This record gives sequence, C-alpha cells and structure tokens, in this order.
Amino acid sequence: MERLVECVPNFSEGRRKEVIEAIVRAIAEAGKVWVLDVESDEDHNRSVVTFVGEPEPVEEAAFQGIKKAAELIDMDQHRGQHPRIGAADVVPFVPLKGVTMAECVEMARRLGERVGRELGIPVYLYGEAATRPERQDLAYIRRGEYEGLKEKIATDPDRVPDFGPAVLGKAGATVIGARPPLIAFNVYLNTDDVRIAKEIAKAVRHSSGGLRYVKAIGLLVKGKAQVSMNLTNYRQTPIPRVMELIRREAARYGVSITSSEIVGLVPEDALLDAAIYYLQLEGFSKEQILEKKLEKIRRGG
Repeated sequence: MERLVECVPNFSEGRRKEVIEAIVRAIAEAGKVWVLDVESDEDHNRSVVTFVGEPEPVEEAAFQGIKKAAELIDMDQHRGQHPRIGAADVVPFVPLKGVTMAECVEMARRLGERVGRELGIPVYLYGEAATRPERQDLAYIRRGEYEGLKEKIATDPDRVPDFGPAVLGKAGATVIGARPPLIAFNVYLNTDDVRIAKEIAKAVRHSSGGLRYVKAIGLLVKGKAQVSMNLTNYRQTPIPRVMELIRREAARYGVSITSSEIVGLVPEDALLDAAIYYLQLEGFSKEQILEKKLEKIRRGG
C-alpha cells in the first residue's frame, strides 16, 4: 500500500528569492519527496512549502529544511505582518494515505528531539503531538512572537520547550506537530483600516465566540485590510459559511470584500462544496465531474 505524508513548513522569509530557493532545494534534495507548491508573501515575509512522500524521507526533508532556514534567516532582522517565533516557524505533518495520525505524531516527536539535539533550536510540539493541552493551539505557543519568547524562554516555566535549550538564538524556535489538512484562507477588504479587519477576525474566530474550526487575525497586506485565517476542519465549517459571515460583518463597518486567496494547496472537496453552495446545485454528484470520469477510465474502472 502506498504511504503518503504531507509536510507544510512555514519559513520566516518571503522577500529574498535566493534564500527561499535554497531552503526548497535542501528539502527536494534530501530524499524521495515531491515539492508540490511554494507560496511566498512579501508583506507577511513568509513562505509556505508543501511537499509529500513516504514518512521516512519526508521526516528527513523536513529536518534539512529547518537546518537550511536556521543557517540563512536571522530572526533579529526579520520583520513581517504574520506572527512568528522562528526561521522555520511551524512544521506540521499531515497523514494523507496509508499513514495514521499516531504515526505523524511519532514523526513530529522524533524530528523535534533531533532538531533540539543537533541544531540547538528550542522546539515546541503542537496539534495532535502536543505534550500539554494548551499547546495544541499554535497561537498559544506563538504569543508574544519571537521578541516576547526571547525575553521569557529562560525564566518563564510556561515557555520551556519540549526539546532543545531554553535559550533563543538567531534562528528562534520551531513548532513541530501533526494535524489534519487545513486551508489557509485570506479575505481582503476595500479599506486600509486594519482595525476593521481585526474586529471581523474577532467575530469570526472560534476562540472569541465565532465559528468553530476557524482561527483568524487581522493584518494590513498589500495596502489592504486582510482577514487571515486557518480553517482547521473545512467539512464541519466550510468556506462559504466563513465567507458569508465575513461579508455580513464587513457590511456592519461599511466595507466590502474585494477578493480572497488560498495559500498553498486545498482539498478538491472544499472547492466543490463552495461551488455547490453558491450555484445552489441540487442533487449534484462528484460523478458528474468530467475529470473524475476520465481518471476512472485511465485506471480501468
């Protein structure tokens, strides 16, 4: 049986092309993995790399990506809109095929121990791999960002890493974990008033009373207010539900949505659900999709 794990590391560099290319090259050359996507944003000053493969080479490729990022990114010099605590800021493993979540948790813990031991980088485990309930939430670990963590890591017992030293070097810290697939979804508003984006994010995110499985913050990106989100369970809280709540909240402030974007890859079902919702399709089946039929023929089905 084919065994596939997805890894979606986020690196704190979105402006220097040569640095991004070097990190991606380190990942691609580590073993038998396939780099599927690289998304960089200058305002966030962040790049998201998506690669897949069997568990062992994916784990090795993740290590090599973290190592190269630590060599090339100085967090004392980093500035960007997106919250971050390290050069290789977050490294999640996602089970895709023939691999369990428990196996991804073990991958995260092995990688975390190795990064702490060999690279001297503090590592926090999150998501399904978290060793403390509160650390399941990535935002909890990243509170205060790099600057706040640098000040408290050696003195605050709550900030002690799971692996590595309780000292923050120029590569910062790395958060490693295991999680189900998520969608990085951003919505732009026709205003540069970031306060409105922050109020809308507060209304949308679950932690402040909004939609379950939605994490959201308000940012200023490309001169526009942006509601930046992670949708952690698109089946339970689909994209259209999120979009319509943002549309209604925006209207309260006299603004509107100008565009949206998906960062990285997205499950086909998530977009299909959105099409069914907005087209108001009745009785629609995936079997009606031409490409699905052609794929079935190619496979001899």
